[in-house]
Amino acid sequence: MSSRTSRTCAITVAALCSSLLLVPSSAVSAAPLPADGQRIHDIQGSSRISPLVGKEVTDVPGVVTAVRDSGSARGFWLQDPKPDDDPATSEGIYVFTGEESPDVTVGDALRVSGKVAEYYPGGEESGGQSVTQLTGASWTATAREAELPATFRLSADSVPDRYAPGADGENIEPLTLHPKKYALDRYEALEGMRVAVEDARVTGATSSYDDLWVTADPRQNPTPRGGTLYGGYDQHNGARLKVTSLLDPEKSPFPRANVGDTLSGATAGPLDYDQFGGYTVRATALGEHEDGGLERERTRPHEKDELAVATYNVENLSPRTEPEKFDQLAEGLVTNLASPDIVMLEEVQDDTGPDDDGTVSAGKTLDQLTEAIAKAGGPAYEYRQIDPEDKADGGQPGGNIRVAFLYNPERVSFTDREGGDATTPVEVTERDGEPALSASPGRVTPQDDAWEASRKPLAGEFRFQGRPVFVVANHFSSKGGGDLEGDQPMEGRFQPPTRHSEPQRVEQAKLLNSFVRDIRDVDPEALVVTGGDFNDFGFSPTLDALRSGGALTSPMDRLPEEERYGYVFNGNSQTLDHILTSPGAGTPEYDIVHVNAEFADQTSDHDPSVTRITLP
Repeated sequence: MSSRTSRTCAITVAALCSSLLLVPSSAVSAAPLPADGQRIHDIQGSSRISPLVGKEVTDVPGVVTAVRDSGSARGFWLQDPKPDDDPATSEGIYVFTGEESPDVTVGDALRVSGKVAEYYPGGEESGGQSVTQLTGASWTATAREAELPATFRLSADSVPDRYAPGADGENIEPLTLHPKKYALDRYEALEGMRVAVEDARVTGATSSYDDLWVTADPRQNPTPRGGTLYGGYDQHNGARLKVTSLLDPEKSPFPRANVGDTLSGATAGPLDYDQFGGYTVRATALGEHEDGGLERERTRPHEKDELAVATYNVENLSPRTEPEKFDQLAEGLVTNLASPDIVMLEEVQDDTGPDDDGTVSAGKTLDQLTEAIAKAGGPAYEYRQIDPEDKADGGQPGGNIRVAFLYNPERVSFTDREGGDATTPVEVTERDGEPALSASPGRVTPQDDAWEASRKPLAGEFRFQGRPVFVVANHFSSKGGGDLEGDQPMEGRFQPPTRHSEPQRVEQAKLLNSFVRDIRDVDPEALVVTGGDFNDFGFSPTLDALRSGGALTSPMDRLPEEERYGYVFNGNSQTLDHILTSPGAGTPEYDIVHVNAEFADQTSDHDPSVTRITLP
């Protein structure tokens, strides 16, 4: 699933240490609070790491603002109703009770004792930030039904445009917080405190994990369909926030929201930090869901003299996939994509899907898809692909994902040449004055180290109206890293984050660029189309390497900037899928067909795209 990572919960050893998990106690008492004891802002301090980390604190006063009583990270949020004058010091903190549900209620005024700890969701090595918390806690209640501290309103005025301090991958943990200067500092200075977002526009649809993303600043790089565009490494869109719910799901179901919908009114709760996305509102109040009326797009049908080439990441498709997904993909290809002549598919799994049983063939997967397309009224597509070596190409363990071609034989023909297999590199040759592939289909430089634990490009030679067309389908290495080191998180403690996975994709792009040059060395006007899930942005060094020397251009660049997206990650609308063409393709028309990424009900996490090429 490209740049997404596993949702497996990880708890650090420090957070689970048995010496810290004392059974909490509570008893109502009218004893006065100590006049000179530590308060929450003393524990939080003015940086990301508590100045009291590892130390015991006693009788810390506060009011319970929210309770988490499920899972293995149970506990409650405590907030001091009497803040200090320093905006850099948070007045809230999480009291961790582990698998024990705390016997507290929202509105309880407590004095809490415990050990100060820093917990890194996902582990310290993940690069994320820590959550300051109290562990091994005990407490005494001093009052019930106390008034809750007011929420801090997050808005365009209160969240700075600048994202984070730091330079050259600096660890920003020791730095003094400047909440009026940086968005990440603003959030850190509110860690554990009650915050609210009013009339929040949804920028990331509800996931299967019952979370969504909103923006506190709807004017921040908006897309025409209600999202927030990630248009450059300096456009972090710091007003984005993740939202989950602490409410009873039976009484208050989590909204099934699409991008562009609104949570009308206040969405409020303590501000937490999450492994999967950073700062998160743990909602104790959810705004009313208002449907924005987002509709799935349909591209126009291609004309008789137009060659339509599409790319579609079908997200771990195999015979183990539910049949409804095959039907939905077929409907999308026929109705929304208007039955392209050639389709480059990514994430086609083997015939036993995630079962790690040595199977590498994918004929059953592709037969089931092509049959579903025909049933939906589409063409009788044929397919070409090459089975990978077992467990050599990354992706879901056991799935052996690969790229493949679908093509409509009524519109284009495929030139079959034997010799293509998992390890033999395809070469560019010359036949009768025209470029030709030594094997079709064939894999581009499959033995090069650049393709370690990654899918190998699939090259095929087609003909359209008598003219040869060279198509290369791709699925570059993941940002998540897979078997290799992944990128540091945007919202992490290293700023700006290091993109560890990028050098591999740049090397892959150089190899593909060189292959296209080999074709054009034979015929400078050769028609080459290369596309797929490149797992990188249009402004990235990866795409720069693909376009180097004018070998390829991006038809997407002719779209308005705010329309250049087909994937939504952590509330940012961005582009990972591309189609690039050689100069011999002329000036193609390009369309990203929004049918998935912005919707809670999605067939894949990627939107498909199509380019239409008119031959001279």
